[in-house]
Amino acid sequence: MLIQRSFLSLAALSIFAAGAAHAQDDAAERRAELDANANETLQTMYSAVEGSKALFDEAAGYAVFSATKAGFGISGGGGSGVAVDKGAGETVYMKMAMGGVGFTYGAEQYDVVMLFQSADRLKAFIDGGWDAGAAAEASAGGNSAAAGAAFIDGAAIFTLTGTGAMASASVSGTRFWVDEDLN
Repeated sequence: MLIQRSFLSLAALSIFAAGAAHAQDDAAERRAELDANANETLQTMYSAVEGSKALFDEAAGYAVFSATKAGFGISGGGGSGVAVDKGAGETVYMKMAMGGVGFTYGAEQYDVVMLFQSADRLKAFIDGGWDAGAAAEASAGGNSAAAGAAFIDGAAIFTLTGTGAMASASVSGTRFWVDEDLN
C-alpha cells in the first residue's frame, strides 16, 4: 500500500514537472519570437523612415508590438511585444489591447515601435501601460521623409504596415501591460 501511494505520488510529480518544463519551453520560444520580430521591425523602420535610426540611437529604451485590429463600426484588437531598457539591458514582455468606436471597417495587421527619450519615461510606460494624455505620435509614409522623427512628450511612435509606415497612425485607446506568463 505504501509502495503504491509512493508510486502514484512520484507519477503525479513527474507529470507536473513535465508540464512545467513544457510551459517553460513554450515561454522561451515565444520570447525568442517576440525578440526576432522586434529586431526585424526595427530594421524595417530604419529603412522606411528617414531619421528613425538616429532617433533610436538617442532613445533610452524602446518597445515593439505586433498587432491585429479589426472592426465594423466598433473596432478592437490586440497583440504582444517587448519593451527594452537599452542602458540597463532589461527586457520586459508585454501585451496590448485596443478598442474604439467610429468609422472602422476591415482588418489590419501592423507593428508599433515606441521610442522613449528617458529610462523614466520607459519605466512609466511599463508600469502604467499607456497614458493617452501623454501620447506622442510620429507618422510617416513612403514619400514623407523624416515625418515626425522627433520625441514629443518623451516618446516617439511609429506604426508600420507591410508596405511601409502608416500615415497619421495613433495608439490612442490602446492599453499595454506586462505579460506575466513570459516574464
